[in-house]
Amino acid sequence: MTVKLDDRPIEKVREETVDKLIYNYSHGVISNAAFERRLDIVMEAKTHEEIIDQVADLNMEVDNDFVQSKSYRFGTQYTADQEESQDETILAIMGGNERSGSWIVPKKINVATIMGGAELDFTDAIFKHKDVKISVFCLMGGVELKVPTSVNVITRTLCIMGGVENKVASTVDKHAPTITIDGFVGMGGLEVKVKKPKKDAFIKFAQELKNTGLFSSKN
Repeated sequence: MTVKLDDRPIEKVREETVDKLIYNYSHGVISNAAFERRLDIVMEAKTHEEIIDQVADLNMEVDNDFVQSKSYRFGTQYTADQEESQDETILAIMGGNERSGSWIVPKKINVATIMGGAELDFTDAIFKHKDVKISVFCLMGGVELKVPTSVNVITRTLCIMGGVENKVASTVDKHAPTITIDGFVGMGGLEVKVKKPKKDAFIKFAQELKNTGLFSSKN
């Protein structure tokens, strides 16, 4: 039995609709202007119906080749380098410290913020280990983690007169890397949130598929 549209998670419906738009655009079914216009509506839509309406006239469904290409483009990056990496320490004392870009994630990261802030962005990070430990000491400061949808996150911190917010599922994929955060948060805050691809990333990916002719050659 098919689940009613309104009973499905809206973000899942949005993701599937974006995939279908990209796939049809890469096949030349819709123009660039139509693709970007519909993508704008899908990204901003608040209802299931408004989202699904943007692909109501598109009959082509995504295939395994597309799924693999998308996974490679937006999924977690790994390195085959087996050399043991050193633990990394990030300090922010009355200031800020940011780790982002295409960086290799060590097995353990120590983060200490005292009246300061630290940001760890794992969006383009390269993982060497399936299990990554982050030890946090946050006193009158803040720690923010941004992770892609393909990473699991578990928080096990002691919080006193502060706040811990984890917006990431701890069981996204049993094969995906898992980040476990422990430590202490006092009169400060720890926030973990998903950093989803933006519109520009989807447009770039769609254009790459169309230019390579990978899918259009199947017509």
